[in-house]
Amino acid sequence: MILPTSDAERLVQRLPRVAIVGRPNVGKSTLFNRLIRKRKSITDPTPGVTRDPVSETTILGNRKLEVIDTGGLTESREFLDRLITQRSFSAMEQADVLVFVLDVTELTPEDEEFINRLRQFRDRLILAVNKVDNPTRELEAYNFLSLGFDSVFPLSAAHGAGVEELVEEILRRIPQLPVPERISEDGNDQESQINRVTADKESESDGFDISIALLGQPNTGKSTLINRLTGADTSIVSPVAGTTRDVVQGSFEYKQRTFRILDTAGIRRKSRVEEDLEYYSVNRAFKSIEDADVVILMIDVDKGLVEQDKKIAAQIVKKGRGVVLAANKWDTLEDTPNTLRAVTDRIRFLFPVLEFAPILPLSALEGQGIPKLLNTVIQLRTQLEKRIDTGTLNNALARWIERTPPPQNKKHRWKLRYITQVSKHPVQFILFVNKTKGFPESYLGYIRNSIRREFGFTNIPISVELRDRR
Repeated sequence: MILPTSDAERLVQRLPRVAIVGRPNVGKSTLFNRLIRKRKSITDPTPGVTRDPVSETTILGNRKLEVIDTGGLTESREFLDRLITQRSFSAMEQADVLVFVLDVTELTPEDEEFINRLRQFRDRLILAVNKVDNPTRELEAYNFLSLGFDSVFPLSAAHGAGVEELVEEILRRIPQLPVPERISEDGNDQESQINRVTADKESESDGFDISIALLGQPNTGKSTLINRLTGADTSIVSPVAGTTRDVVQGSFEYKQRTFRILDTAGIRRKSRVEEDLEYYSVNRAFKSIEDADVVILMIDVDKGLVEQDKKIAAQIVKKGRGVVLAANKWDTLEDTPNTLRAVTDRIRFLFPVLEFAPILPLSALEGQGIPKLLNTVIQLRTQLEKRIDTGTLNNALARWIERTPPPQNKKHRWKLRYITQVSKHPVQFILFVNKTKGFPESYLGYIRNSIRREFGFTNIPISVELRDRR
């Protein structure tokens, strides 16, 4: 059974939430980035860049809180616009303080309509008038008091002017929230072991036990999977390819471990990455590999693999992260014998760089295969943290050499002197030899595979660097 979100929220100490709201292109994401002191939300002159609410835990003054950048409020009846607006209002209902952002250069009928809709939140609403870049505009900002607000905060999110005063008002408004008791969850079936928690789980500790990044082509089911795992509408699910732009973060618990999960923009071929927004989205998706312990590479079994998947795979291996190949939408395939074997063989043929990576069937929509997926993620995380002492490694190296000596010829006599593990997560070894130039790649592969087999690094990328003994 999957826990309802209301039960999950009682599992954690809830941080105060500050939501930044307003219509598109008034500077909400710029203000968000200013408050959290890093560039997390994509900022661009194009209206409607932010779609999913993007949150970040930060410290303002002496208070730790969660800041949420919401999608632009709009009266449009387009399907995607309605979803974005609905999710923005949902974020408002859960927030303790709302910063309503207007553009000093333009007050639109849409602004006035949303002011009326926001009156229900009046006791937690702060009016911020943005793009106040000169004294004339500052005077104009105070004209917005005619809208019925008791105070107004002129600011320039781009330059930081007026932000300090806004922060003081936020700190004055945020409540001192009580700390709820943690609930212990009983239940032995697999799905009941997944406890949903909100993104402010980080308030209990400085980090998470395991971080996961979801990567893959657009429309492979990444947002559906994060929503199922977190038990909430963390990412917008839409048949429109490329709906997710920012890296959206959620969290959940499974088997007494706390997971952070990052839903990224779908990565297309470069020739199709034409607009600036998608360029930034793809860059941040690749950056999420560095922020993750394990990457779940989502593959749509109906469409199969594409060349871009191989480039993603190469980047994962280069960074030394664990990776699971999730063959999603498995529920759409006919239930015939050897289907998994056929899919696995094809992936192995097209993905030789990931010959070590587990391949798992999955239906994010139906919830099939999720416990096995999470168990595999835990297994990979354990392998990434493994360290082998140097003495044990060199005893094994002597046995491997005795069993299969390095190839020799008249010009080269290669000798393996010494091996040591220099890091974990990523797992890296240095092998000292008498000559690195021309060292047989096949024999280096033999050593690498021997390390995998003997020391349990069976399902993660490892690197063995050659170093001249001199």
